[in-house]
Amino acid sequence: MSAQDGVVIYHNPSCGTSRNTLALLREKGVEPTVVEYLKTGWTREQLEDLTARMGVSPREILRDRGTRADELGLTDPSTSGEAIIAAMILDPILVNRPIVSTPKGAALCRPAELVLRLL
Repeated sequence: MSAQDGVVIYHNPSCGTSRNTLALLREKGVEPTVVEYLKTGWTREQLEDLTARMGVSPREILRDRGTRADELGLTDPSTSGEAIIAAMILDPILVNRPIVSTPKGAALCRPAELVLRLL
């Protein structure tokens, strides 16, 4: 399976889990398209598509550790998914990582071994 096969990792090279997930993909013979989302940012369409494919709400991919999520009120249960997505677009670090998308689905791969379900 290769990038031509539609495997994409939304990657943060500073994150150990993200690096481990990328290494595991490569170990399995998969060369994914690597999207460094902190550089490229997110679009509403990307986030809506990924959460739909994952079957999760935006809150479930919100990264609060080491971010301003709490300060921005994003961890408040009353904050809407729309508001969370809007914040993620403005500050890409608010999206937890790594997210991997394949023709079989998409998942937040924490721990890295969760990626094996997508291959």
